[in-house]
Amino acid sequence: MSPADDGRSIGQLVAAATTELSALVHEEIALAKAELRQDVKRGAIGSGAAIAAGALALFSLPVLSFAAAYGIHNLGIGLAWSFTIVGAVYLLIALVLLLLAKAKLSKIEPPRRSISSAKRSAAVLSGVKPHPRTAPVGRAEPTAVEAMSSSST
Repeated sequence: MSPADDGRSIGQLVAAATTELSALVHEEIALAKAELRQDVKRGAIGSGAAIAAGALALFSLPVLSFAAAYGIHNLGIGLAWSFTIVGAVYLLIALVLLLLAKAKLSKIEPPRRSISSAKRSAAVLSGVKPHPRTAPVGRAEPTAVEAMSSSST
């Protein structure tokens, strides 16, 4: 099909292709942002759980351990065993929170849809050949790009 078949000139076709390519790039960027936003949210939740586990293990142990141990001791258990029971409970809570953090963090994946879409776009565009440009007649000096490429070889 030639440009004359649908009534559009080559300039109009190039403009349409440029517009469509720009829209494709913008849509791929939006898709990547959406996927990364979701992974950042998962990472924040997982990190928050890990921080909470650490804070629980470090800051609550000294204060609440004494209260709980003395409460258990009032039930008739020895003071040493009371402190051991309280410490074990706090470690179990910290372990549960760490497992929750690991589960949330393991769900983070690379933006696969964006990557595959970008690869498909690159594959389509790799077959496109640029229009060969002819050198202007009567040009005596090489361009800056030509001068740099000839000096580097």
